Amino acid sequence: MQYHQGGRNPKPIDRQVAELADRLKKGGGGKVISIALTLLLIFAVASSLYKVDTEETGVLLRFGQFNSFAEPGLHVKIPFGVDRVYKAKTGRVEKEEFGFRTIKAGVRTTYTKRALEGESLTLTGDLNVSDVEWIVQYQIADPFKFLFRIRDPKSTIRDIVEAMVRQVVGNANVTEVLTTERAVLATAIEQNLQQILNSYDIGVRIVTVKFQDVNPPDPVKAAFNEVNEAEQQKESLIFQAREQYNREVPKARGVGLRTIQEAEGYAIERINKARGETSRYLALLKEYRKAPQVTRQRIYLETLEQVLPSLSEIYIMDGQGTAALPLLQLRTQGQGGKQ
Repeated sequence: MQYHQGGRNPKPIDRQVAELADRLKKGGGGKVISIALTLLLIFAVASSLYKVDTEETGVLLRFGQFNSFAEPGLHVKIPFGVDRVYKAKTGRVEKEEFGFRTIKAGVRTTYTKRALEGESLTLTGDLNVSDVEWIVQYQIADPFKFLFRIRDPKSTIRDIVEAMVRQVVGNANVTEVLTTERAVLATAIEQNLQQILNSYDIGVRIVTVKFQDVNPPDPVKAAFNEVNEAEQQKESLIFQAREQYNREVPKARGVGLRTIQEAEGYAIERINKARGETSRYLALLKEYRKAPQVTRQRIYLETLEQVLPSLSEIYIMDGQGTAALPLLQLRTQGQGGKQ
């Protein structure tokens, strides 16, 4: 079948090929071969050179088998598909975001959560839902394993990280997730995640796992805020009670110790006083046995010296008489300084 275009009938393909072969036979083939060889040489030289950037490590495969690593710089390889080079960014810390995405990084970084609610909502161990945003930073430790152990290493890492976070958060209660216990949970996630990646042997080292923002879902956020306020008030009251306890208990202990020491001192004083009285009485008894009359008279006079000053009026009675004779008011005169 022939197609008409511009009023002329084009030549069939087989005739065009035959004419090209005739031209090569008549002496034009040498020039074409020279051009082809030149192009082939240029292609070979161009394809044998490759460059590895500063943050990259090249993996050189020869006939599909691992040959060597290529450090940053310009290198030469065997062309025509014998050597193939694959590059991995081993000098850069990669980051995976969960529950949000960075739109624009800079001094004022812009984020978005649009269509990512299902990724950030997690169920805690006490059957509460929390909105968790977190990041995972990792670095390629073995570029060959990272490139060829698993078909899609980034997706695999994301799936493992998400499963691990949901497992750890699912074993904790909502209070631990929403408070300062998040750092402990992040450390546990990081350790478990590194163990799993080591078992996969994909040449990845976890740098850090960090919770960016943890909030209750919007429909219950007001209730969670009230609970947090109540928890803070409870903690404040506990701290106040502890402060008062630390102030009053040592004070009470000091007062009690002082009272005990005063009682012990009083007991020692009374005992010593009793012992002194006993010694005095025994000494007096010894003297009394030596001279009863003199000792009795002396005790009588000493007793009067103690009793008479406390009397307001003194009467001396005559044993043979019937009337009482008053004694001069020596006390009143003595108080006035007169005799």
